Amino acid sequence: MIVAFLNHKGGVGKTTLALHLAGAWAAQGKRVVVVDTDSQGSALDWSEQRAKEGLPRLFGVLALARDTLHVEAPEIARDVDHVVIDGSSRIAALMRSAMLAAELALMPTQPSPLDGWAAGETLRLLHEARRFRPQLIGRFVLNRCGARTLIAAEIAEALAKHEPPALASRISQRVAFAEAARTGRLVSEVPRSESAARDVAALAAEIDRIAR
Repeated sequence: MIVAFLNHKGGVGKTTLALHLAGAWAAQGKRVVVVDTDSQGSALDWSEQRAKEGLPRLFGVLALARDTLHVEAPEIARDVDHVVIDGSSRIAALMRSAMLAAELALMPTQPSPLDGWAAGETLRLLHEARRFRPQLIGRFVLNRCGARTLIAAEIAEALAKHEPPALASRISQRVAFAEAARTGRLVSEVPRSESAARDVAALAAEIDRIAR
């Protein structure tokens, strides 16, 4: 399966979610490649930091910031079980190519009206891609949700009725994600981060159900 995390807005957690989904699949024994299409190369930096820390390689990370991704990603997918695309921000050609490559387009958004308004351009690309690939599935992912905040619950309720809807799983705002990233780890490898790891496991399980 090819999954892409896409949003024109930066800082919504595309890289964090891409790496953790890949890690969850790798923990199941799946062969996974993360394709880093962002010019900042954050996923690649995480992989290099992991190597410096002497940690075992869980999955491959490949830098591929080209608008031919819709041609190249299916070729990469031939040799693995899953490809996870860490989408670029603001570069429409790269996002369009990633959208056309994907079977599932996930759009991370924080529980804020500002993030909701900023998703308009990403949704436009999703609708455009569906004209060529009607089978493309799109979902919002609520990320960095504050614990017990009313606005997160209200936005989740609104997105549940939206097209495309939001996943039922939400990722909470937790310091563990930043601590893990700093050392090339996943939250499942960081002490006292069980709650964050449960969020990731629930997200991966829901994506697996959609993939079936």
